[in-house]
Amino acid sequence: MNNQNITITPVSSKADLKSFVDLPWTIYANDAHWVPPLKDEVYALLTPGKNPWFEHGEAQYFLARRGTEITGRISAHIDHLALKMPAEQGMGPGTGNWGLLEAKDAESAKALITAAEDWLRSKGMIRSLGPLSISIWDEPGLLIQGHDHPPTVMMGHNRPEYESWVEAAGYKPVKQLKTYELDITRGFPPLIERIVQSGEKSPRIKIRRVDKKRFDEEAAIILGILNDAWSDNWGFVPLTDAEIAYAGKKLKPIVFNDLIRIAEVEGEPVAFMMTLPDLNEAIKPLNGSLFPFGWAKLLWWLRAPKVRTMRVPLMGVVKHLQASRLASQLAFMMIEYIRRDSISRFGASRGEIGWILDDNQGMNAIAEAIDSKVNKVYQIYDKSL
Repeated sequence: MNNQNITITPVSSKADLKSFVDLPWTIYANDAHWVPPLKDEVYALLTPGKNPWFEHGEAQYFLARRGTEITGRISAHIDHLALKMPAEQGMGPGTGNWGLLEAKDAESAKALITAAEDWLRSKGMIRSLGPLSISIWDEPGLLIQGHDHPPTVMMGHNRPEYESWVEAAGYKPVKQLKTYELDITRGFPPLIERIVQSGEKSPRIKIRRVDKKRFDEEAAIILGILNDAWSDNWGFVPLTDAEIAYAGKKLKPIVFNDLIRIAEVEGEPVAFMMTLPDLNEAIKPLNGSLFPFGWAKLLWWLRAPKVRTMRVPLMGVVKHLQASRLASQLAFMMIEYIRRDSISRFGASRGEIGWILDDNQGMNAIAEAIDSKVNKVYQIYDKSL
């Protein structure tokens, strides 16, 4: 494909894949807020046989060139589990995706998006939704607010220009994902403190730390709650057993007993909150490589991480309790307990909650009640093919 001297070609060799992975280092060379990902992690994300997403998904990657200069990249992909979801939940039959967009100029972006759409059309898709890099569980959405500070672990970052380039290609906003930040060194408002204290007096409620020695058992409890709590959410696609095992293996080094709580009511696990130390603070200086000394630095950091920021990527309450006062009380209790340990054990001073869907009234209300403010907004778009 050719557009204003831009040539688009599918990634078809190891050299092409290397160019695809390496391109962001050129795009963000002068962006102090970009956090270079670990290249091994990017290769694993993109490679069938390593990423279990490919057991139910297929993808094609494209590069843009102007002459011999690589000017952009994009992925086009189809998740066959997402195709089986109800259309009113955001995915559904005929919906393909694109993501991993990087471009040096508007012409390259336009040509790349067109190539992704053509590929999706050739596979029978009638709607294009993106960006997702690669699934809703990876890095969803285009950053449209909050370019002035770095992303936390497992969140994306992109150039501000991409918003206008994507919209110029005919895409309309369909859903926003928000993250909230707060100063965790300050106590919560008196009303929230009273709600927490009331819960502490209740013999029905127990908020416990997870036990990393029973990692598989605890992970099964959390994922059981997650699948129930999130099953009606926009964009939800269930995780397979292989994906759960893969995610567990990746997360285990940054999972700490103090930072994950399970709430039990009358002995039944009904809610959880997962918090991660911001790994991006440790990997940013490594510039994408664990060699020759990155492994040692990272392992040393992981022994007893001291971080500025803690991120809450996942929280869930079982469906039958959602929209109840008890659900909010459990959430506030878990947040408060983790807040205390984040300060005393990890030296943290800042928290980030999210992402949260813009229409998730319960979670947005909880975030606002503890005096947190929206710090980043990610936009997901769609377009009929």
